[in-house]
Amino acid sequence: MNERFTVQLILGSLVALGLPILVVLLLQDSGLTQTNFANSIVAAAAAFGSGLVLSRRLRVYPGVVQVATELPIFIGTYSLAAIAVLVLRVDYSNTYLLSSFVLAVAITLLFASAFVRGRLPRYAVVPIGNATRLKHIRWAEFVPMDSPRLKLEGRVDGVVADLRADLPPEWEQALADVALQGCPVYHFKQLEEALTGKVDIEHLSENSLGSLIPNRAFADIKSIVDRLCALAVLPLVALPCALVALAIKLDSPGPVFFRQSRIGRGGAPFTVIKFRSMQCSQQRGDERIASVTQDHDGRITRVGAFIRRYRIDEVPQLINVLRGEMSWIGPRPEAHALAEWYEAELPFYAYRHIVRPGITGWAQVNQGHVADLTSVHDKLRYDFYYIKNFSLWLDVVIILRTVRIVLGGFGVK
Repeated sequence: MNERFTVQLILGSLVALGLPILVVLLLQDSGLTQTNFANSIVAAAAAFGSGLVLSRRLRVYPGVVQVATELPIFIGTYSLAAIAVLVLRVDYSNTYLLSSFVLAVAITLLFASAFVRGRLPRYAVVPIGNATRLKHIRWAEFVPMDSPRLKLEGRVDGVVADLRADLPPEWEQALADVALQGCPVYHFKQLEEALTGKVDIEHLSENSLGSLIPNRAFADIKSIVDRLCALAVLPLVALPCALVALAIKLDSPGPVFFRQSRIGRGGAPFTVIKFRSMQCSQQRGDERIASVTQDHDGRITRVGAFIRRYRIDEVPQLINVLRGEMSWIGPRPEAHALAEWYEAELPFYAYRHIVRPGITGWAQVNQGHVADLTSVHDKLRYDFYYIKNFSLWLDVVIILRTVRIVLGGFGVK
């Protein structure tokens, strides 16, 4: 991985920072001076380097498609570089920066396609204990080792073993030899989490529960940033929200907003606010059943189907973010009746309330909307993965995938 990154950095720098010089000279930019030329190179180098590092950092998370993340990453880093030179009021070349951005995206996508296309991670598996259960993962190749002395042909990204199993001495020696040769050795649960983005919750040990305690400092900073971002976004969405409210009123009788009691951080109930997307019903029945949205649910209105597809119905939850009841990113808050049911049926379910619930989250971008008990159990494993890997980097991955999902309508009911 380090050698690949070095090659990408060198080749990318030559293309993204060197070729724009030729572009500027060929276009004969009349405003070009030695000062703004130097400033432009520094700004582009900072944007390209930070974009490359960020892209590499995000690739450690499951489901990150490099080709799909490069464009928004470089749009962000080059935009920040342009803002920086404007704020600092230094001279720069628009032609150079724009050329560098286009070439940076092009060379990075070409590099990603060359390495990613048709390539699955390949692991050698010690056939003792639970390591063999990884074979159900389709986006990796697992090759069983028939003997501790077996030398696998071709590329191997690591060796997988159940390190808690009673391994014979010859297998222990083989794993030590492999590690000394520089080949990674993974415990099967460690690799399973890395490849699936889920944390097994069937038999959490004391150590596992300890690793699920989120970073308190990051949680506090995240809460402040959440509120500041909500304050900045509210004026921008005020007019569109007014138009949505008018459409809801004209489409069907009832209130504009839907309010429901949900479970928040620490198990405390709060009232979530959304745009109403369903018909108002006076019928009384099982609250748990009423809280579940079925496929092709007949209660969804015409306007409701549209705003649900593009997640516009979630926008009023900015109020919940401002109140500190929700975050932009976190496990989705469940209705009170559903949360009580899940907690009674699923082990450790209440532990997901250790962080603030979010408008979007790791389970949502991987699984979409679910309600049946089996799917919720799987969703809980995604939630635990998010809590265990609670960080800025994972939040960035979720934001990028949320944008792609909103445009594609994934998981809508």
